Amino acid sequence: MRRGITAAMGSIALLACGCDRPSPEDAQLGARDVAEVLKLSPLPEAPPSPTNAVADNDDAAHLGQLLFYDSRLSSNGAVSCATCHDPQHGFSDGKPLSEGLATTRRHSQALWNVAHQRWFFWDGRADSLWAQSLQPLQDESEMGATPAHIHDVVAGDAELAAAYEAVFGPVPAAGEALERFLGNLGKCFEAYQRKIVSTGSRFDAFVARVRGGEPPESAGLSEEELRGLKIFVGRGQCVLCHSGPNLTDSEFHNIGLPKHPDLKKDSGRFEGVRLVKKDPFNGTGAFSDDRSEETNIKLRYLVVKMNNMAEFKTPSLRNVALTAPYMHDGRFATIGEVLTHYSELKDDPPLGHREETLVPLKLSKREKAELEAFLRTLTGEPLDESLLGPPPKR
Repeated sequence: MRRGITAAMGSIALLACGCDRPSPEDAQLGARDVAEVLKLSPLPEAPPSPTNAVADNDDAAHLGQLLFYDSRLSSNGAVSCATCHDPQHGFSDGKPLSEGLATTRRHSQALWNVAHQRWFFWDGRADSLWAQSLQPLQDESEMGATPAHIHDVVAGDAELAAAYEAVFGPVPAAGEALERFLGNLGKCFEAYQRKIVSTGSRFDAFVARVRGGEPPESAGLSEEELRGLKIFVGRGQCVLCHSGPNLTDSEFHNIGLPKHPDLKKDSGRFEGVRLVKKDPFNGTGAFSDDRSEETNIKLRYLVVKMNNMAEFKTPSLRNVALTAPYMHDGRFATIGEVLTHYSELKDDPPLGHREETLVPLKLSKREKAELEAFLRTLTGEPLDESLLGPPPKR
């Protein structure tokens, strides 16, 4: 009897200190788990971009790549798109809040698989990648350029002017058709960024083996990683928002982040809806290459709703281990801090209310380590080096 009591007390002590030991069943995926896992890979080709007729044009991508790394486009000549979307930092910048001409109010999103998104920016205030590309160019905290300045940089550089002409014809004269000229540049930025693709991760290889009939326990992930995956698709229900091959539902959620000590309240998607509808470069605007109702149906039925308050876009988890810090304001330095937030959900947001589907996961220390181990299997193969800086001269 005494031995039984002692053993029971030992088990309780292990659980209390977070040192619980896994059972073999914790790493075994059931039929439902496997069905969910198979939905997460492989990543398909990027969807078409009908409002951008040159989205998959190689000449447009060449110009877009030239522009992406060119700091002359900024008002002070020192900031480029790559300043905040640095390939060496997972196409983010490794900082809590991005820094251009000044410190902005949000974290720089990574660009991996950006062409798979439906809305752009944390608040979705752009409906296409080309329209999104134009806002940082002109934002006073980011690159701070005027359309006239951007025009003069392109027109005054023989390589840029020739690259523009190869896609659209001669660069317009100063002061003429600047908005259309700017829209054309945005479409080239998109063409380049559609090539920033992350796939070929250890997780992708695992799914391919399972799809081919290999048992999950011998398909390439460790027992710890399998236990994390089982939590991800099972008890944790992470797949409710981080779904599909790009591991995001591409929608917006209020996850109950408490007030940031150094930032003003941020209404997120609530304001983003208003901004995308009035954007002159949206899919129904004069510079779109397909203004049809069918193509732009997501804009047609978009309305501001109170439950959009303080919602932010679900980021993709591909390459998540390379893109710290995390959340729209970069408040969490590590994956572990993110998992602690979801484990506890102990604070109320300053605006709106936390999504009711979210409940504290109450993860043990071991379970958080297992989830993190799984998330690190989502790191993909390196991008072709030719895409990691300015392209070679033609």
